[in-house]
Amino acid sequence: MAERSSWEDDDLTALRDLARSFCEKEIQPNTEKFIEQHHVDRDLWNKAGDLGLLCMSIPEEYGGGGGTFAHEAVLIEEQARVADSSWGVSLHNGIVAHYILEYGSEEQKKTWLPKMASGEAVGAIAMTEPGTGSDLQNVKTKAIKQGDEYVIDGSKTFITNGGQADIIIVVAKTDVSEGAKGISLILVEAEREGFRRGRVLDKIGQRGQDTSELFFDGVRVPTSNLLGAEEGQGFVQLMMQLPQERLIIALASVAGMEKAVSETIAYTKDRTAFGRPIFSFQNTKFKLAEAATEARIARVFVDDCITKHIKGELDIPTVAMAKWWTSDRAMVVADECLQLFGGYGYMNEYPIARLWADNRVQKIYAGTNEIMKEIIARTL
Repeated sequence: MAERSSWEDDDLTALRDLARSFCEKEIQPNTEKFIEQHHVDRDLWNKAGDLGLLCMSIPEEYGGGGGTFAHEAVLIEEQARVADSSWGVSLHNGIVAHYILEYGSEEQKKTWLPKMASGEAVGAIAMTEPGTGSDLQNVKTKAIKQGDEYVIDGSKTFITNGGQADIIIVVAKTDVSEGAKGISLILVEAEREGFRRGRVLDKIGQRGQDTSELFFDGVRVPTSNLLGAEEGQGFVQLMMQLPQERLIIALASVAGMEKAVSETIAYTKDRTAFGRPIFSFQNTKFKLAEAATEARIARVFVDDCITKHIKGELDIPTVAMAKWWTSDRAMVVADECLQLFGGYGYMNEYPIARLWADNRVQKIYAGTNEIMKEIIARTL
């Protein structure tokens, strides 16, 4: 980044130094290994926990760092700076932990948040199903109450951290006769009988991430594993938490844009063609000028969103705008930058190739960009 973001202070800059050192030492040298094995090393979570990089925006009383979303933002940016998409820490920190913090009982919070903060437990949330994408109110997974237990049956797919998760928030129907009003969120521990993991999915990007299928075959959990005071609150809980997830995607998109631009500037100044640096050609300079401008505009927009979010002032339509626009422009920038690498841009050994492939899914998950436009249009 050309300058410090408006929401960053000296403490966050110190955190950035720690996060940068961690990413450069523990992630960057292992990127190829993570891609080959389709997951990060399990002890990466423990190492991050030891340094206080997990659950930084969770209160200290539950083992967290007592910070704000800005603390999570620093780590998201530093992970992007080493062009890594393997480690599902933004979901663990900024999404799963916050569902438990906001809706969990005191017992649930004291049980799981300290373990997530230390790296002892990895978190995931199971929303998407093979036949249900953005249409969450029509999930087919059922959680039927039998006495003091729920019996869960169903399957989920595209689950980030699915291969390593120890605790999973499952979106299920506790009342199959209802639509959105029948949805509840239930905590499922990975060691429960009847729970099993399917294959780690073979994706075009984010190949080091353990995005998995999950199956629930008569999984029994106590009714105390329900998130919230009563059944049927799940859809509202999802709608309340999805804006932060969309802000995370917007921030990751901006960081990806900035990484693509910096990598391409360095490459075009070093690489020569026809006896002079590629950067010296007018087309190269103009394309990079356009990309740098796109990245700067996106940065200013998302920084403003982060500032508003920290103050509790970020509204749903604005974060929908941020999610769709930044993820869309990130792909435009990545594609233009890849073109300037020529044939090498198509080689996976170059970060620009991974950036291009990794960023494509940003337009799809946490609600497709088409859904974002629908949300925005409702307010016009």
